[in-house]
Amino acid sequence: MKDKIITKATDLFLKLGFKSVTMDDIAAEMGISKKTIYKYFGNKEILIEETVETMHQTIDVAIENILSQQYNPIRENFEIRKMFKTLFQAADTSPLYQLKKHYPEIHAKMMCKEMEDCSTFLRQNIVKGIALGLYREDLNIETVTRFYYTLVFQVNENTISEKETQELELAILEYHTRAIATEKGLAELEKHL
Repeated sequence: MKDKIITKATDLFLKLGFKSVTMDDIAAEMGISKKTIYKYFGNKEILIEETVETMHQTIDVAIENILSQQYNPIRENFEIRKMFKTLFQAADTSPLYQLKKHYPEIHAKMMCKEMEDCSTFLRQNIVKGIALGLYREDLNIETVTRFYYTLVFQVNENTISEKETQELELAILEYHTRAIATEKGLAELEKHL
């Protein structure tokens, strides 16, 4: 039952927003009593934390699946972007924007994990891209990594519309790739634009 509650809460939070969905809404959607939800989650903030953690795990698994395909690093980035677009297509408002605005403590905790995971993935992506001749050899990997995730997270945290967020993320991905790519990498980028 706990997993079913998290699944339904995730759907509702993404569609309607973390702030506007109540425990009553979740109970009504599931056809259960609010008491049943409180049996598993002491309050809405605990439910949101567990929902966010579940989303984080889902994203990790999806990224691992993409990485296992052994795509070149540029395609890998575009596949990951597609995955995020699919996961958050039901959201009208950026989930990170909502968390930052309404649940800053949960947001801060989640961002620590996300930044660490994002940095690790980006470093690996850049090293692989350099080895394949798609990215320039003279890159400062730490700086490039930091620039990219800073841009992405700033957009996600400060843009209300999820549609606008996704458009800006595509622009950031193109900007990032053009900044670090070799001629061979630019040719690969053009295939994905």
